[in-house]
Amino acid sequence: MSRNYKFHNPEGVYFISFATVYWLDVFIRELYTDCIVKNLNYCVAKKGMEIYGWCIMSSHIHLIFKSSEQKPSDLIRDFKSYTSKELIKLIENNIQESRREWLLNAFKKAANNNSNNTKNQFWQQHNKPIELWSSKVIEQKLDYIHNNPVEEGFVEEPHYWKYSSAKDYCDEKGLVNLE
Repeated sequence: MSRNYKFHNPEGVYFISFATVYWLDVFIRELYTDCIVKNLNYCVAKKGMEIYGWCIMSSHIHLIFKSSEQKPSDLIRDFKSYTSKELIKLIENNIQESRREWLLNAFKKAANNNSNNTKNQFWQQHNKPIELWSSKVIEQKLDYIHNNPVEEGFVEEPHYWKYSSAKDYCDEKGLVNLE
């Protein structure tokens, strides 16, 4: 992995993106997206995560965050580990999930191709952290993540997307507690 994509500064503000294996569109169901929201809020309340911006797309997540209690890499590792187990359980137990067998097989296949996993792999391993060193760069990344649903044609305005911090920047309360 390139040196450019590491958490070098434990006190830095970072932009990261992480995706499901094979870019599977898991987050098209509210049940799964709500699991991510719940766990982001847990990390804010209990794990020292300070979130400045976020967006959940159908197959990936963008975050602008800082970790005040542990290494940012450890915080994200724990978040991804926990949410992967929770999401797989939700998919296994969701009798209305028409793609259940296909999704679970994809997670098993990804694990078989990765020596770090034994049973399932939900997330791709990389996060590509980029330290944000100025308010101008933070604004650029915020614009990028907030406009992601617009660029994909899901909504006409960023603050219309339910699973994003764009609402918070338009004087509305979003789903995740921001710094």
